[in-house]
Amino acid sequence: MSSQTPSAEKRVVVEPTPAALATSVAERFLTRVRARTRNGRIAHIALTGGSMGGAVLRATAEHPRCASIDWSLVHFWWGDERFVPRDDPDRNSLQSRQALLDHIPVPPENVHEVAGPDSGLTLDESAAAYAAELARFGTPEHAWPSFAVCFLGVGPDGHIASLFPDRDEVTVTDAAALPVRDSPKPPPERVTLTRPVLNSSKRVWLVMTGADKASALGLALAGASYTSVPAAGAKGRKRTVFFVDEAAAAEVSPDLIDPAY
Repeated sequence: MSSQTPSAEKRVVVEPTPAALATSVAERFLTRVRARTRNGRIAHIALTGGSMGGAVLRATAEHPRCASIDWSLVHFWWGDERFVPRDDPDRNSLQSRQALLDHIPVPPENVHEVAGPDSGLTLDESAAAYAAELARFGTPEHAWPSFAVCFLGVGPDGHIASLFPDRDEVTVTDAAALPVRDSPKPPPERVTLTRPVLNSSKRVWLVMTGADKASALGLALAGASYTSVPAAGAKGRKRTVFFVDEAAAAEVSPDLIDPAY
């Protein structure tokens, strides 16, 4: 697509309801993973938490094609994590395990969770350990893997992962993972990937539903400053797609909606 305007590089796919959206994204996700692993290649996937992150993974687990994937070739990571014990309901990884990972034959060593306080690590040590784990799968260009798909939720304030508006973390470019303290959204302590890591993904898929997300979506598509609206700075190397329901798409111009994607 043309890159003449900020929104021209971004696609918007609209489904009528959150349930329909979860099913649609799950189908596309399985298609992507299948294409990536068909010839024995490894697929690195960055997951997100939240209600829609879980809904997409549940729809993936329930899809008939889920059983046809060689999950031994797939590695799972998280764009951010709440610094709470591994079995705390607030953990993104726990939600992901319950929705999908516990239901597929993925090797435990392919699931790269952020260490919580029950690991004996401090918040800073957890972020450093996650960066080191990312580096084990780094590419010649970067000290982290290139994600085939990076899922991101978007908050009403436009935040992605744990990169919140007008905070220092959103501008950091010299680290792969950061500790986050005093998060505007509880719990207060988190670990997040940085913008360079997210944007080195082949595909960035932002999944958002609800009328309270309409303003953030509009600003992201309008090319707002990524420091004030972090979602505006999310960009995959090959594709950037906003998957939304009709309520979230209320302020999107019809010419930005991609009916064919």
